[in-house]
Amino acid sequence: MRAFFETQTKFLTLKMAKRKSDQAEPVETQEVRSVSTPSVPIWEKNPKLVLYVLGGIAAIVAAWLLYKNMIVAPQEKEAVTAMWQAEQQFGRDSFQLALDNPGGGYEGFAALADKYSATKAGNACNYYAAICNLQTGNFDNAIQFMEKFDGDGNVLPAFKYGVLGDCYSEKQDFAKAINYYEKAADAAEVDVIAIYYLKKLGMLNEHQGNKEAALKAYERIRKDHPNPAVNDWRDIEKYIYRVNPAI
Repeated sequence: MRAFFETQTKFLTLKMAKRKSDQAEPVETQEVRSVSTPSVPIWEKNPKLVLYVLGGIAAIVAAWLLYKNMIVAPQEKEAVTAMWQAEQQFGRDSFQLALDNPGGGYEGFAALADKYSATKAGNACNYYAAICNLQTGNFDNAIQFMEKFDGDGNVLPAFKYGVLGDCYSEKQDFAKAINYYEKAADAAEVDVIAIYYLKKLGMLNEHQGNKEAALKAYERIRKDHPNPAVNDWRDIEKYIYRVNPAI
């Protein structure tokens, strides 16, 4: 019996020792951190795409230069020549002829404005056509041509608004006329032009019974554009007195 217990004790001891040896050793874990890689520029990722884009831009620029040099430039010269007869009639105040049939086989401003719309000369034809229509009483046509006219610089914007003001005044749409005269005066960078349209603005407001607005326009002439060389400036005091004798 004692030998049995000794044998069992030895067996259990060996079994426990084996169990301990079979247990997994603890594994040391390490936190895995994601490492961000630097972003790659698009021209490195997609070199072909970049080439396509640059090639497209180059093609657009080349097409524009070709259009400008091969089409617009010759049309500009052609348009200037084609305008000559219409300008002669315009200078004679033959506005209907200048607009439609100046003679000599030449086209009038109405046709030229459309035919050479991509040129500066064609743009000028819009202005001429607007004046011709205004002078012949076709106010709606005058408005259409003047709205197409692209005026730039320190003079033309004021003239564009001023002619539109004249058209609407003739149509007795005085609210629009007043609005355009005010725009013309604000756009004018030359005293003579500013005074001219401020006077129109004041007189139309006066005609409409808007004495306060008329006085404001006349005061702008007196204070903002003092120019003794201009008759309208020298005479402005009488306009001011007419709308407000108390001054």
